[in-house]
Amino acid sequence: MKFVYPAVIREEEGCFKVSFPDLKDCIAEGATLEAAIENAKEAEKNWITVELEDEGILPEITAVSDIVTAENEIVR
Repeated sequence: MKFVYPAVIREEEGCFKVSFPDLKDCIAEGATLEAAIENAKEAEKNWITVELEDEGILPEITAVSDIVTAENEIVR
């Protein structure tokens, strides 16, 4: 089973930070955009695994078009 939640990426203080609006406290970062994305994939996988083991219920996936971002953020 594969789950793909939208991620918000922003450049901040010389690195890239990634958060998932639907996954509470699931964050990642990296020195490059590529590293941040790879770290975010791992963080998302780990978050989903723990949630399924604990409660077995995952949050609804928000449509990318419904996510509001700041000027320095992109949704992926």
